[in-house]
Amino acid sequence: MGVRHEEARLRVWIVSCVVGLALLTVFGTFVFGGAGWITAPFRGAAEERENTVGSGAFRQSSYQEFFDLCEAAQNAEGSITALQEERDAASAARRSQIDQSVTALKATRTETINEYNSKAAQEHRAPFHDKDLPYRLDARADKTTCAD
Repeated sequence: MGVRHEEARLRVWIVSCVVGLALLTVFGTFVFGGAGWITAPFRGAAEERENTVGSGAFRQSSYQEFFDLCEAAQNAEGSITALQEERDAASAARRSQIDQSVTALKATRTETINEYNSKAAQEHRAPFHDKDLPYRLDARADKTTCAD
């Protein structure tokens, strides 16, 4: 009976030591900065987001960027119209150049509209989208309207 009692006490002592070491390790981790190291990625991401989204420069540039992208789409449309008007009186060689330019401008306009729409859909940029600008631009429309 005495041997079993000694074994039980030894097991309790071993389990107590293991639990004590685990608790000491957790305590030491938090006391000596381990918790900071463990949570650094989360805190860093939140801090970076706050520094970026919360900064006045980001807000101003995001606000202005929507106007710039919308204006770029309208500028491409104006260039396309001017080239198409020139095409009627142009030589065959010039018409070929105009056709290539119109194709490139249409692609640029589509890319600009897609970028506008992508940024308008981004959660961290949406609050800086001017209320007078459309939420989305339509690449299939002939004309882009930048103010409602």
